[in-house]
Amino acid sequence: MINRNLAALRRRFGFTLIELLVVLLILGLLAGLVGPRVLKNLGGAKTDTAQLQIEEFGAGLDLFHLEVGRYPTTEEGLQALSDEPAAVSNWQGPYLRKTEIPKDPWGNEYHYLAPGEHSDYDLYSLGRDNAVGGEGEDQDVVSW
Repeated sequence: MINRNLAALRRRFGFTLIELLVVLLILGLLAGLVGPRVLKNLGGAKTDTAQLQIEEFGAGLDLFHLEVGRYPTTEEGLQALSDEPAAVSNWQGPYLRKTEIPKDPWGNEYHYLAPGEHSDYDLYSLGRDNAVGGEGEDQDVVSW
């Protein structure tokens, strides 16, 4: 009778080692199947975010060009979209919603050249690796 009550108490208050191992095995299998897909989509989301930010900068640069008559120089950079550059007339900015120029999704500065090699201006992020070229999340995100 005492052994039966003790066995009943054990079943009521805990899990057996086998039950815990089965649950851990199932969680491990789920993480192995789902984890890589989630991480793949996360990388693509950062690239998409960089492309959207570049497009937003492009709209601001076009407004700057319409009002000032030129694009900001390389030296003035993207900061000219939020702070009036020296010796510029007709500046009606800021041309971005945020006063601070954001970094790319990987924490690096955007690269801006005016005049650009591909168009009036070149605006780009070098991706996760912050180096020219690459594939996947390391690929360059460009305005041209």
